[in-house]
Amino acid sequence: MTGNPATLRNERILVIEDDPGVSASIGMLLPARGYDVETASLAHDGLERAAATDFDLVITDLRLPDGSGMSVIASLHNSQPALPIILMTSYSSLDTAIEALRNGAVDYVIKPFHNDALLFAIERALNERRMQRENAVLKRTVKSEFRRNHIIGRSAGIKRVFELIEKVAPTDASVLIQGESGTGKELVAQALHYSSHRAERPFVPINCAAIPPDLLESELFGHAKGAYTGAVATTEGLIREAHGGTLFLDEISELAPALQVKLLRVIQERQVRPLGSTRIFHTDVRFVAASNRDLNIATERGQFRADLFYRLNVINIHVPPLRERAEDIELLAEHFVAEHSRRLGKRISALSTDLKQLLKAYRWPGNVRELENVVERAVILADDATLSARDFTDLAMFASTHSSEAEAAADTLATPLSIEDYIAQFVKRYQDRYTEQELAAMLGIGRKALWVRRNRWGLFRADARPARPASARARAQ
Repeated sequence: MTGNPATLRNERILVIEDDPGVSASIGMLLPARGYDVETASLAHDGLERAAATDFDLVITDLRLPDGSGMSVIASLHNSQPALPIILMTSYSSLDTAIEALRNGAVDYVIKPFHNDALLFAIERALNERRMQRENAVLKRTVKSEFRRNHIIGRSAGIKRVFELIEKVAPTDASVLIQGESGTGKELVAQALHYSSHRAERPFVPINCAAIPPDLLESELFGHAKGAYTGAVATTEGLIREAHGGTLFLDEISELAPALQVKLLRVIQERQVRPLGSTRIFHTDVRFVAASNRDLNIATERGQFRADLFYRLNVINIHVPPLRERAEDIELLAEHFVAEHSRRLGKRISALSTDLKQLLKAYRWPGNVRELENVVERAVILADDATLSARDFTDLAMFASTHSSEAEAAADTLATPLSIEDYIAQFVKRYQDRYTEQELAAMLGIGRKALWVRRNRWGLFRADARPARPASARARAQ
């Protein structure tokens, strides 16, 4: 790759120094080493720039015309604790160095300094900054080291998923993961990341359906201070946060058309520009997307950009629904029993034969997520060391009373449908037999999400239909 080294290094340094000679010297030295540099000669000006721009490092002189470097360090450390600061001074006092470090500086350089000494201090400070950022992302997204065996199964469909992960993980190819809600698409995305050469870099997930479009743009691309009302500080955005790692875009089908255009540009050009900023940042990110809708159909209907679909769909991984993985159900159930028993301090060690048969007979519209939910509830309520069908009362009633009807419904729902059609058909068939909470759990969605959909479709329980307006009642009479 060719280009300006500063663009490739992608790190920005603010130098607060009133001596024109020193400022000019640093202004030539650092860009030649690939850093992007801004300078300020006053403490006030430097603090304003640091508040308005996302800097990776600040270097400040001790004595400034309108204040002290110590006050600059204290102010910056208070407002941006993670921002590394290096103090420069002509006075080689140990007391000054200790005070600077106590105020929040990470290093201390005595003027006149050798170029190599300054560059060493800068690189050490930036390395620590990089590590802090990566650790923060990893702690937020991963509780423990992820291994492929977090995906449990031995069915042919899951073996195919394993094979694709093994082949695709070492590459940087974009991947589109498709499957019904609750099948474990994010686990596949994590397996791809942690089996790749990017495993030590951030894995950053975002649910495109969970954030309003106006906020999602800022979350993805970042923004400059003052870019919009409420933008009180500069943010780098999740794309830049995932630099060197993987960005997982869950429910990509819900991305607004305008954001699809911006995302396509990032994937094509490997550059991102935050909202309200004129700066363009190079980004090295692997894009993995997931959808519970068929994006082929969405693209044909004009609901999703074809060019973005082709960019994301370099490799397509289909995660099969649980009803097509009968041989995996018992394995998964045993895994969830062990996991929740350990967490809850229960001593449950086995599944009865009748329960195993029940679990295989049920169609699992909410897939693996639903299975985990019902197992967790059973573990909480169980009194014996062996779980049996009586610990799954609602499931048993559903399977025994409505087995033939449930199978017919599942066969219907197994045809290629959008997730909205899937939920609508399921709710219409079973809304009068189960509570809203139970329906939401079966579908693997929240009660609020289910309530919103039912209102949109006009689907209500027979005993809970909204009252008609008085004018409508009068016309009916």
